[in-house]
Amino acid sequence: MPILNKDMTLCISLSARPSNNGTRFHNFLYEALGLNWIYKAFAPTDLTQAVSGVRGLGIRGCAVSMPYKEEVIALVDRMDPSASAIDSVNTIVNDDGVLTAYNTDYTAIARLIERASIDRAATVLLRGSGGMAKATAAAFRDAGFRNLTIVARNEATGRGLAELYGFSWRPEPGDATADVLVNVTPVGMAGGPDADELSFPLPTIDAASVVFDVVALPAETPLVAAGRARGKTVISGAEVATIQALEQFVLYTGIRPDDALVLAAEEFVRTA
Repeated sequence: MPILNKDMTLCISLSARPSNNGTRFHNFLYEALGLNWIYKAFAPTDLTQAVSGVRGLGIRGCAVSMPYKEEVIALVDRMDPSASAIDSVNTIVNDDGVLTAYNTDYTAIARLIERASIDRAATVLLRGSGGMAKATAAAFRDAGFRNLTIVARNEATGRGLAELYGFSWRPEPGDATADVLVNVTPVGMAGGPDADELSFPLPTIDAASVVFDVVALPAETPLVAAGRARGKTVISGAEVATIQALEQFVLYTGIRPDDALVLAAEEFVRTA
């Protein structure tokens, strides 16, 4: 990493629970490619002031994580179709004070669905109704899945998301089963009050064939661990994080690293 200097380009992330994943991924690539850039994670105390700082300080790029993916919409100048189509933002690019919002979460989810070769006729339980859940539900809908149920305690947001994409809603998993389980809530996230909890009951996990947890920290969440122990096809949040971070890197820098370098960056993140 170059010594800090006045000409460095800064990128940041804004999250209620920052992790080192994005920081390590982006900074590894900056160093490997000889870029005079640096990436830093923040937990904002005031989102409006934080985004104003992105504009006012000339910060090039800003990743946006839970729970700010929808709230930040009112604070940007332009919405790329990737974000406006689902009213959810995970990336802001600053071009001379003009802030454009994107969503690379959708891209990551769509690629992982394709990579796992999941049967489009499969039943799906998707737990969550926030900004990331919107990106996930949209990706499943666009991939051809029709039998999907949104599981969300908040009836207004849960029903709203289900109706938006033509799915059904229920408040809790209960005794429901499905071929595919997707967690898009903070349940199982490191540092949270429910870090050790499962986002779906064990009988529901037993009945599934695919377990997908969007939570990236830790890489082995309770849901992922339970899925692996039962021989399920597992998709982890760490995989989501790598793809979406790569697309952010391209938006910020205009450079697409080759596959070998991306794998090296991913390994660097895992060995933290």
